[in-house]
Amino acid sequence: MTDVLVVGGKGKMGSLTAATVGAQDDMRLAAIVDPKIDGAEGVPAYASLRDALAAATYGAAVEFSLPASVFDNTRTLLEAGVPTVVGATGLRPEQIDELRAVAAGGDVGCVVATNFALGAVLMMRFAAEAARFFGTAEIVELHEASKKDAPSGTALYTARLMAASGGAGLHPVPGDAPSRGLDADGVRVHSVRIPGLVAHQEVLLGGGDELLTIRHDSYSRSCFMGGVLLALRAVTSLKETVVGLENLLD
Repeated sequence: MTDVLVVGGKGKMGSLTAATVGAQDDMRLAAIVDPKIDGAEGVPAYASLRDALAAATYGAAVEFSLPASVFDNTRTLLEAGVPTVVGATGLRPEQIDELRAVAAGGDVGCVVATNFALGAVLMMRFAAEAARFFGTAEIVELHEASKKDAPSGTALYTARLMAASGGAGLHPVPGDAPSRGLDADGVRVHSVRIPGLVAHQEVLLGGGDELLTIRHDSYSRSCFMGGVLLALRAVTSLKETVVGLENLLD
């Protein structure tokens, strides 16, 4: 039985994760951390991560806070020897490198995933493969209006995978107008924020008089829970940092 701490446990993803963990036979929801605790959580709840770590020990943690706090929280968890699954976005490459060093120094596992939906993971893999054969690509990512970051972590990670795919290199169509989107590793990324959406991404690759479109749609946050559980069950046996859920599928 793994005692799991959920950081950001009152947020949309965190609260669903807490409920999902609590329903598993091999896990126990040990506590949540969130500044918005109101005393009615039904499990130990703390306004700060340091209070939670001082009160108990945990077999694993899930970090679903905000982009502004994800790095500090993850570092604190790893330094405390808690295997950690990071779902919150906002980590820069150099921060991931620093977390990798902390995890390695303590022989503790860490999984950093920008998306936990199996279909989204496959979309990123397919896009990286296709990028080897096309000279230009653009990404349109669509999320609910309350999403804090833009572009999404999934979109940026997709662009990074595509750029590293081993092809001749992607070349964005020139254009400096704000409407042309962010240039991320040679891929234009366009962000849409509209109420009613959950998480959607479309990768368009063009060249040679043809267009390839790869799209994934998440209609409910429940589709992320299988990946969260996969990562939680894997992270306790890791002694290193794994970036990308696709690396746990093979």
